[in-house]
Amino acid sequence: MLTDTSRRRDFPSLSEMTYLNTAAESIPPQCVGAALQRYYADKIRGMNGREQHFAELEACREVSARLLQLAPAEVAFCSCSSEAYNLLASALALGAAEEVVVTDLDFPAGATPWLRAQPAPLVRHWRACDGALRVEDLVPLLNEHTRLVQVSLVSFYNGHRIEWAPFQQAVRRLAPHALISVDITQAFGRVELDCAGADIVISSTHKWTLGLHGGCIVGVPAAGASRLTTRAGGWLHLENAFAADRFDRAVAKSGAASFAVGMPNFAALYALNASLRYLESVGIAAIAGHANPLTARVDAGLRELGLQPLCPWQPQNPTGIVAFQHERSAAIHAALEREHVHVMHNAGRIRIAVHGYNTPADIDRFLTALAVALG
Repeated sequence: MLTDTSRRRDFPSLSEMTYLNTAAESIPPQCVGAALQRYYADKIRGMNGREQHFAELEACREVSARLLQLAPAEVAFCSCSSEAYNLLASALALGAAEEVVVTDLDFPAGATPWLRAQPAPLVRHWRACDGALRVEDLVPLLNEHTRLVQVSLVSFYNGHRIEWAPFQQAVRRLAPHALISVDITQAFGRVELDCAGADIVISSTHKWTLGLHGGCIVGVPAAGASRLTTRAGGWLHLENAFAADRFDRAVAKSGAASFAVGMPNFAALYALNASLRYLESVGIAAIAGHANPLTARVDAGLRELGLQPLCPWQPQNPTGIVAFQHERSAAIHAALEREHVHVMHNAGRIRIAVHGYNTPADIDRFLTALAVALG
C-alpha cells in the first residue's frame, strides 16, 4: 500500500517497532497531527473559531457518508460507541415483552445496554460455534417479537466476519419487525464494507479509521429515521433548542441527527476528517488487497507453529484480525514486547491485527519472535 518513503513520512513511529495492534489502537498518519494543529489554531480564536469548527464537522460528515455509501444527512457523530448504543436503546424504548438478539462475539458496548434497561427486553444469545456465527443457529432465535438484532460486522474477539447476505435475509424473513444494528468498528477503514441494508451502523474512530478517541460515527438511512430517533435530552439534536417554547417541549431531529445530542468533540472530528480522507486517497480496496495476504500469512504461520486460530481464516470473507489462546500467553506477550513486536494480550488471548501500513517484514518479525517465545 505504501512505499518505503511514504511509510516513513506518514508513519514515522513505525520505523521503531513492529505494530500489529490496530484493532485496539491505530497509529494515525502525520496528517492527523496537522489537523489537530489546525483545531488548536481555530480554538485559540475563541468564539471566532466556531465557524471553522462546524465547517470541519460538515466536511467530516461528507467524507464519512461517502465511504459508508450514505447521504450526509444520514450521518452524525457521538463521543464513543457506548454513547451511541445507549442512545439507540433510548430510541427503541423496548419493553419486557420485546426481544433483542446479541452475539457472544460482540464488544460489550453493543450488548450491555439491553441488559441495563428498565424494563429489560428479553435478550437472546446467538452463540458462535468453532469461532463462527452460523445463520442456522440464529434462525430459532428470531420471531415476531424480535425488535433488534445486534451484530459486529467483524468481531473484536477473534476476527470473525458475518456472512452478511444470508444473515440479513434470515432476519428480514423471520423477524419482520426487527431492526438490524451493526458495529463496524473492526471493519471500517480496513475491509470493503458489505452491510448494505442495515438500519443503523456504528463505528468508533480510534482503530482502523486511524483517528482519535472521543469520536463515533453513526449512520441511519433515511428510510428508518422515524424508528431511530433518540429520546435523549440535550440541545444540538433538537429542532427547538432555543425557541420560545424550549422549556415546554423538546422536539428532536429525526434519525441520525438525533444522536448528536451536545457539543461535538471537534478535535476528534478534525482528526477523523483527515484520517478518512487519507484512507480514501489510498483506497479501501487497495488497503484490503495489500493487507489480506499478510493476515493470511499470520494465520498460516500460527498453524505452522502448532497454534490454532480462534476463527478460521476465510479468504472469501477476509478481515484484519487473527487471534489465538495459549496457557503461557502473558509470557509470550512479554517476550514479543521485548522485541518491540506489539500485539494485544487479554485473558489468555493474543490478538494480531494487520492494517495497510504493515509490511511482509512485520509479519516475518512477529512469527520469528513468536517461535522463539514458544521455545
